[in-house]
Amino acid sequence: MTTAAHSHSGHAHEGPSWSEHVLARFEREGFRAGGARAAVVELLAEQDCCLSAQEIFDRLRGGGRSVGIASIYRVLDQLFQLQLVQRVDVGGGVARFEAAHPGGDHHHHLLCNGCGRVVAFEDAALEAELDRVAERLGARVAGHELVLHGACADCSRG
Repeated sequence: MTTAAHSHSGHAHEGPSWSEHVLARFEREGFRAGGARAAVVELLAEQDCCLSAQEIFDRLRGGGRSVGIASIYRVLDQLFQLQLVQRVDVGGGVARFEAAHPGGDHHHHLLCNGCGRVVAFEDAALEAELDRVAERLGARVAGHELVLHGACADCSRG
């Protein structure tokens, strides 16, 4: 499975970058600095969409970084517990992770049933409709994620 590159306008944040925010939070929480943690945070900060632990391992290894898969899982668990990453379930039993920005910027995903690609997308009208649904239900929604399953643009043409 590969992830598609996506230009996410929400990544232009004011203030510290996501990686600076994360590393400062780790320091406040009393975690000592570690090479594996810094490598995973740095890689996730550069991504526009979600990655599995195996994809993180492969990319770090491809970039010459020697980080064990167990260390990657440990860092992802720490990031998730501190609500610094969002866990994205696109099915298939593989958890994927992406940066959870403090301002709440996010996107949704399409999982292609044909090629397995994960495509990130944003839709302001969809967000507005989800707000209307929450209002209609009288609910206070803390967050949401949406995964569409179908065929990506390439597979739809094929």
